[in-house]
Amino acid sequence: MCVMQSGVLCFSVTESKMLQELPPLFSPCYRTAPEHLTFCSGQAEVVMKSKFWWFGSLFFIFQKIMHDAVGFKSSLTGKNYTMEWYELFQLGNCTFPHLRPGMDAPFWCNQGAACFYEGIDDAHWKANGTLVLVTTISGTMFNEMAQWVKYDNETGIYYETWRVQASPDKKSTVWFDSYECSKFILRTYQKLADLGAVFKKIQTNYTSIILFSGEPIYLGNETSIFGPQGNKTLAAAIRDFYNPFKPHHSVREFFVDLFKIIDHVILNHQFYLFYNLEYWFLPMKSPYLKIIYEEVPLPVRSKASFGV
Repeated sequence: MCVMQSGVLCFSVTESKMLQELPPLFSPCYRTAPEHLTFCSGQAEVVMKSKFWWFGSLFFIFQKIMHDAVGFKSSLTGKNYTMEWYELFQLGNCTFPHLRPGMDAPFWCNQGAACFYEGIDDAHWKANGTLVLVTTISGTMFNEMAQWVKYDNETGIYYETWRVQASPDKKSTVWFDSYECSKFILRTYQKLADLGAVFKKIQTNYTSIILFSGEPIYLGNETSIFGPQGNKTLAAAIRDFYNPFKPHHSVREFFVDLFKIIDHVILNHQFYLFYNLEYWFLPMKSPYLKIIYEEVPLPVRSKASFGV
C-alpha cells in the first residue's frame, strides 16, 4: 500500500486551533468554531478527459461523473471552508493497481481521506455543477461533526470505485458497495441530521459506477494468491487481467489494450475485483457496466443516533 504523509493533500487553516496531532490520513479539523455556521452542499461535474497520474487514457468511459463536497460559511467571520473525501492518489490509481517488474503481487494505491481547507471555489462549482444552501448549523454541531469526521477517517481508509450488483433492477442484490466521495457526503449529512440539523427539501443526486455480475467467487488475499505457497495460475490470470489498465504512449497501444479489456469483461465475462484487501472473481453479465445518477433524499434524524 502507498502511505500518504500528513499535510501532502490537505493544509490547515490558521483561524482556529487544530483538534490534536492527527493521523497521517487525516486533515485538520477544529476544536473551536464560530458561533453560527451556514452549511452548503456542492456537486461539480468532472469531465474525465485529462491525464491521470497513470491511467488517464482508459478513463474515456467515465467522461462525465460527479464529484461531491460540503461547504461551510461562518456567519461570524464571513470565511468559508470546503470539506471533501478524496482518493489520495487519484482515481485511476485507486481503481487499478500498478504491475511492477519482478514483483508478483499488484501494487495498490487505493487509500482515501477527508480533506478540510479554507475557501470554496465558487466559480468552479457554479460553472460545472451546483452550489446550494441545504441547512444551517451551530458551532457546537460543527465541533461534534469534526470529532465524527476524525472517527470516520480512521475507520474507512480504502477508496472503492465500483458498486457491484446482480442486475439493473433497483431491488437487485448489491454484492459490493462503493466507498467514495458521495458516500462520505451522505454519511456527513446523516451525522448532522442526527445532531439536530434540519435540511431543506432539495433534490440531491449522486453518481454510481456499477458493474453487473453473478454471485462473486472469493479467491483469497495477496499472500494466499501471490505468496510463496500461492496459486501461480490464478496469480498470472489476475496480472493478465490488470495489465491493459496502464498508461499508453501511442494510439495503437491504447486500442490493443482496449480490445483486451473487452475480451476479458464482455466476451469472456471476467472481472477481478480487489475489495478490502481480498480478491474476488466477478462472473460478468449484461449490461456489464453502467454510470447512473440517482437521487438520494436529504436525511432526517435517525431514531438511534450514532455516537462517537
